[in-house]
Amino acid sequence: MDFSLNEEQEMFGGYVKKYFEDKGKTKAAREFIKGNNEQYLSIFSGLAELGCTGINIPENYGGMGLGALDLVPVLEEWGRNVMPGLYLETNAFAVPILEKFGTEAQKEKYLTAIAEGTQTFSIAWLEPGGSYNPCDIKMTGRIEGDFITLNGIKSLVPDAELATSFIVIVRTAEEKGEEGISIVILDQSEKIELRRQRNIDETRLLAELTLKDLKISKDQIIGPVHKGYEVLEEGLLAANAALASIMVGGMTSIVEMAAEYAKIRIQFGQPIGRFQAIKHRIADMKMNLETARSLAYYANWAFETASEDRVQAITTARIFASDAYNKAAADNVQIHGGIGFTEEMDCHLYVKRARFYENYLGSTQSYYEKAAAALGW
Repeated sequence: MDFSLNEEQEMFGGYVKKYFEDKGKTKAAREFIKGNNEQYLSIFSGLAELGCTGINIPENYGGMGLGALDLVPVLEEWGRNVMPGLYLETNAFAVPILEKFGTEAQKEKYLTAIAEGTQTFSIAWLEPGGSYNPCDIKMTGRIEGDFITLNGIKSLVPDAELATSFIVIVRTAEEKGEEGISIVILDQSEKIELRRQRNIDETRLLAELTLKDLKISKDQIIGPVHKGYEVLEEGLLAANAALASIMVGGMTSIVEMAAEYAKIRIQFGQPIGRFQAIKHRIADMKMNLETARSLAYYANWAFETASEDRVQAITTARIFASDAYNKAAADNVQIHGGIGFTEEMDCHLYVKRARFYENYLGSTQSYYEKAAAALGW
């Protein structure tokens, strides 16, 4: 079994890496924090021209017809450069569920636009005071004739202002829990009220989304009516495999930063990298990085091939990568000492991104429970 990247994937990753280096690496993230997203939009447009937005789109919708593993080189570079935006939510969440559950009209409309780089998706799931538990989905979708009327509030919607559409999880029947849920594609419009919310990671803009008697076509429902939770679960598998690769990209940058600083920071007449405590810490970071990379490769391979163990492979990859990313980000600040706490250094960008991803699209505890259930424990 070979689930590592092949020569073409490695080569493409090299092109994407060079592209980000030419654009100033974390410069887009820093400009984004200041409220200037032109750098981000320029980079995203360039990535679309490179073909990154069409990698996993079928050829008959303008894409390359490749799989989850082919996204990995882009995802790692996305994480390495702490990029803002919705590449994960669009290509690794919306695309797989559109491909599997979408109608022909939905595929034609959205997949074609994603491949062109003109369509992005955000995920409207959480609600005020709620959690990712299906019992906390209160937004209603009343189906009458050919229309569905949406009412409710979604909170902490990632990069809502950048999204051209939302995947909204709504309750369309009175049942509780996973039953009675439907997934709706909602296009951005003036009838959607957005209110920006604060976030620990300032490179990801969060917003509260309010819908009041918003009537849209019933054709915007994706997958079976009232049985949308299985659609959501499929999207989560793809998204979490991709998320593990993004976190691996972030860790890669952290290890490089820490090792480089350990060579140039002089203390007691010698580089701090000669001290055993620093050596061991960087060695541990590198070991965790390579373990996380292997798990992420396997998770994406397992999703792409619909392997029987894909649930445990993906959930364990996400859990390990998240823990390792948070630890590496914290250790990197320690190795940099006092300067690691300043905003001049990039250390804080990775600490905040690691914290943001820790409970993204589900708590760590919930993924431990899913992994245990998948393993039959």
